[in-house]
Amino acid sequence: MADAPYLIALALVEFGGRRALPLNGKSIAAPSDPSADPGDAGHALALELLLRLWQRSSEAPLQPAAGEASLLLVEIPMEAMTEELPRLKAQWINGGETSALLDALKTLAQKGWTIRTAKHEPVQFIGWP
Repeated sequence: MADAPYLIALALVEFGGRRALPLNGKSIAAPSDPSADPGDAGHALALELLLRLWQRSSEAPLQPAAGEASLLLVEIPMEAMTEELPRLKAQWINGGETSALLDALKTLAQKGWTIRTAKHEPVQFIGWP
């Protein structure tokens, strides 16, 4: 199971002017098809994360902290989940560059998507190049 990838939804946000990087994830049996979208598992993780954000929004004003890249879904190796992701998260929360975080995630990720919505449109997962 150590080789199994981990699918993670991340939100780069600010609560009351302070950075936060909540995430939600689950292990998956095998890497997904490189040409496929994240399917039901990705949609479920994104929805759960957005519900948590919505619930926290009553505590303080909530706003995206990285423009269109504020809501992400990444597929990373389990080792990166336990070793690299906590370090990257802490660096960004403590004032690190957003572009450095995004570059590091793209390097770690086996696959990655930006999650977007538009009025009267379904949720879109835009794959990273």
